[in-house]
Amino acid sequence: MNKQKVKRGFASDNNAGVHPDIMKMLVSVNTGHTIGYGSDPYTEQAKQLFKEHLGSFTETFFVFTGTAANVLCLSGVTRPWNSVITAFTAHLEQDECGAPEKFTGCKVLTVDTNDGKINTDLLLKHMHGFDFEHHSQPKVLSITQPTEMGTIYSPGEIKNLADFTHENGMLLHMDGARIANASVSLDLPFKSFTTDSGVDVLSFGGTKNGMMYGEAVCFLKPGLSNDFKYIRKQGMQLASKMRFISAQYIAYFHNDLWKKCASHSNAMAKLLADKLVHLDGIKITQQVQANGIFLIIPHDVAERVRQQYFFYPWDEKISEYRLMTSWDTTEEDIEKFVALLKEELKKRLQK
Repeated sequence: MNKQKVKRGFASDNNAGVHPDIMKMLVSVNTGHTIGYGSDPYTEQAKQLFKEHLGSFTETFFVFTGTAANVLCLSGVTRPWNSVITAFTAHLEQDECGAPEKFTGCKVLTVDTNDGKINTDLLLKHMHGFDFEHHSQPKVLSITQPTEMGTIYSPGEIKNLADFTHENGMLLHMDGARIANASVSLDLPFKSFTTDSGVDVLSFGGTKNGMMYGEAVCFLKPGLSNDFKYIRKQGMQLASKMRFISAQYIAYFHNDLWKKCASHSNAMAKLLADKLVHLDGIKITQQVQANGIFLIIPHDVAERVRQQYFFYPWDEKISEYRLMTSWDTTEEDIEKFVALLKEELKKRLQK
């Protein structure tokens, strides 16, 4: 069988393979029979691990994808006449193909933010129409940690947003697709900037940090998850062989594998940024706080480099691109990429 060699690059941490420890765990649980749909010992163990990391009130439900985690957890705490407020850059607005509106029936309201982060001043324009039946009722504020721009909220910033939403009778949701990278950057445990900071509902991701597939919906306050098992089933996300999701999280938390993977990808992003910042013609546009780098590259240069190291455009109007490092990014990847970029920039100057 012919094996096509896929070029390494900086397109997405989704493009990286599965960490060997995760793969070993999948093989180890692939023996014998166990009860399906989550009534197995691996799922029970994984749920307990989430309680240890997020708090004893945590109720965890496993799903297949990040989109499902975001959309279904919102379905669990909203009604169709509600609205969800999020950043214009958020996955809920840009990358879920309208799934939040389709499956929740809610209106998605956005705020503009240059760095992906929301503050209370930005929310004020949507704080009206409460108890007015002609107006969608704001119910959830959704933030991403780290943001889609690679920036990170401090626990204090999250607490401020949580207090604001709760004072207005709303809930705070966190999209934690890359939550491990945030934890490493902050050098804080998950609980400190989720449960302890007032987050109500959390989408906890692992796929972008070494897992094969599977995300977790975590309700962090008592009483929020009462009907979620039915919502997950109707949402077609109840895995019959759930052990193959939950077992991955057992390996993920074991010996802090999540931290090792995220620490490496964050370190690789910093190394790459340190090398890029000195190149003439390159401008880094956002703080590099996790494993994403946003930078302006001359369009013709970027297109030539992308033929060998693929990465995505972010804002084509200003020739801004996104580079993502992964748990398996190597220093050699970075050295070769930077050398090629230097070469193409030099050619451009010589024309």
